[in-house]
Amino acid sequence: MPLVHIDLIEGRSEEQLRQMVRDVTDAIVKNTGAPAEHVHVVLNEMKKNHYSVGGVLKSDER
Repeated sequence: MPLVHIDLIEGRSEEQLRQMVRDVTDAIVKNTGAPAEHVHVVLNEMKKNHYSVGGVLKSDER
């Protein structure tokens, strides 16, 4: 049972997320031979003020 965790900053549409998990699932199926119904994808969306790079919150970037 492949289990994929994806962390990303919020802001994508439901359709974008839907397509992303389809594409990720297809890649796992192609490269491992696992059946699609056994591929689990977990999306963790973070608020911009809950993530920083170089000590700067993404919400503070311009």
